Amino acid sequence: MEIPTIVIPPVEKIETISIPLPTADVPSYIPMVVPPSDLQAEEEPEGTTSEEPEATGIRQVDIPFTDKQMPLPENEILVTATTTAVVSVAATLTATAAFKYVVTAMKPILKTTWKKISQSKKKVS
Repeated sequence: MEIPTIVIPPVEKIETISIPLPTADVPSYIPMVVPPSDLQAEEEPEGTTSEEPEATGIRQVDIPFTDKQMPLPENEILVTATTTAVVSVAATLTATAAFKYVVTAMKPILKTTWKKISQSKKKVS
């Protein structure tokens, strides 16, 4: 018995084409700024001086054991923010408790009302 064989031809080496990366000449220019023709210097109103720094409402607090300072709002701002937060949390907790109480109180009433309505519909049908 003769076993069939397959003759595979030799592999031909195919050279790949080398394509260079594209290059481009990007134009560049120095922008020219032209001020408007009606540009004038601002005049300060009488009685005001720009040398006095305005209060920004922020003070710097030294952090112990470091050379850093941390900005901290003034006391009035802190008191206002704290009061607002406390009132909103208290109102939310109170409303949640009141809603739970109303739900537990109304649940039996709604169930009996639903049963009566559904029974009356069955009798009519």
